[in-house]
Amino acid sequence: MTVPPPAPARHFASDNYAGAHPEVLAAVTAANVGHAPAYGDDPWTARLQDVVAARFGPTASAFPVLNGTGANVVALQAASPRWGAVVCTEQAHVHNDENAAPERVGGLKLLAVPTTDGRLTPADLDRFAWTIGDVHRAQPCVVSLTQSTELGTVYTPAQVRAVADRAHELGMAVHVDGARLSNAAARLDVTLAELTTDVGVDVVSLGGTKNGMLLGEAVVVLDPDRVPGVDLLRKQSMQLASKARFVSAQLLALYEGDLWLRCARHANAMADRLRAGVDATGLVTTVPTQSNAVFVQMPAPVAADLRATWRFYDWDRATSTVRLMCAFDTTPDDVDAFCTALAASVRTHGAVVPAAG
Repeated sequence: MTVPPPAPARHFASDNYAGAHPEVLAAVTAANVGHAPAYGDDPWTARLQDVVAARFGPTASAFPVLNGTGANVVALQAASPRWGAVVCTEQAHVHNDENAAPERVGGLKLLAVPTTDGRLTPADLDRFAWTIGDVHRAQPCVVSLTQSTELGTVYTPAQVRAVADRAHELGMAVHVDGARLSNAAARLDVTLAELTTDVGVDVVSLGGTKNGMLLGEAVVVLDPDRVPGVDLLRKQSMQLASKARFVSAQLLALYEGDLWLRCARHANAMADRLRAGVDATGLVTTVPTQSNAVFVQMPAPVAADLRATWRFYDWDRATSTVRLMCAFDTTPDDVDAFCTALAASVRTHGAVVPAAG
């Protein structure tokens, strides 16, 4: 008797755990025909320029890269002079999760600002304004906004505009780390341009891998005057794929139609469902659920019970806070099974979380 394999597990650790969307895989297969010029001189990458212009505006141009860290490093280098520094939050991915790649590869100093919700404000830029022109200090030349933030919160268009206006007044360029830009746009029900080009953003690291792609992102330049040299820096930073058509084909599958929006809406909806299930247990959620992430204070015995089946990450061990992420392929059954197990464990162990410190 042949025993069927177990159903593939779905976890709540990261949207990077998800596989590739079938429409993305079909696009890669469709691009796998004959020979095509290498290094981006192919029809798929050419068509991607039209799609990006339609999504972000006529001045936008796309440079496919291999991963999100590469997109951020290339974009920030292009937006900053050699003596420049980048203002970001203490929670930013570029600050915490890229193994100092902006510093070591890009040669950039990061000026990290403490926040409670993962978002920068114009006042956060003003704290560095007095250092501009001081030869003893790294010059703040770029502000990097993470959208949605590492805490799962989102910037509204008005909030982005306020930061961008102040940044430009100070002579700074504006970068958006948009690994989850689609989730923010879906939550706010706005277009990608309304969240970037229309509110003063100069360059975007456009996400793909967290929203249904096999691999790959794109640096999308919105203001070429403020962000020059991306084509050269992409190669120098080892982010130019020789068979670029396969990255571009994925980006086309995601952004030419509405797949980016369908995937993001679904992930957000699953996070809403998960948040409701967590709230029903009486556990404390620490930030609003505005994209596809839920942050909850989970007692260690409860976390241990759940980790027998599901993976998820500690976020702040001092407060027993964990991060739960949903993806384009998370199902209602996945969420309900997790929440049922969570509720049972809370009934067994209680919901007491040790105080920080």
